[in-house]
Amino acid sequence: MREFANSLMREAMLLADQAGAAGDIPVGAIVCDGAGKIIGRGFNTREVAADPVGHAEINALRAAAKKLGGWNLAGCTLIVTLEPCTMCAGAIINSRIDRVIFGAWDEKAGAAGSLRDVLRDARLPHQVEVIGGVMHAQTANQLREWFGENLRS
Repeated sequence: MREFANSLMREAMLLADQAGAAGDIPVGAIVCDGAGKIIGRGFNTREVAADPVGHAEINALRAAAKKLGGWNLAGCTLIVTLEPCTMCAGAIINSRIDRVIFGAWDEKAGAAGSLRDVLRDARLPHQVEVIGGVMHAQTANQLREWFGENLRS
């Protein structure tokens, strides 16, 4: 599982680089089906598209749903470079994703175990397996470098 997660996290980081190059916070996400095949990719587009819900997770979920021809993504895994926020956690639950694997923890807005734990909340109709901190040092560094460069601009 760890090598599978690391391989896909590296690909999500390449998507995050695309977001950063376009002027958005560098977050990338991938959705895989139960066989491990990538069915959706996304990266942050809030700034570029002037879209308040243009998070990497939302974009990847939309791409996967389009590929499958329906909103129900049961059996799928979402891999994302940053811990999902509350908005994205809601979309993940509503899409019935089985598992979320993320890189950097988000102590300010994370909803997968740091600030909140929406994804595993037993009061909700669907709970998600969460694997956090995969390639944490690399994904956190990617964000730190981008913010450092953008703060100096």
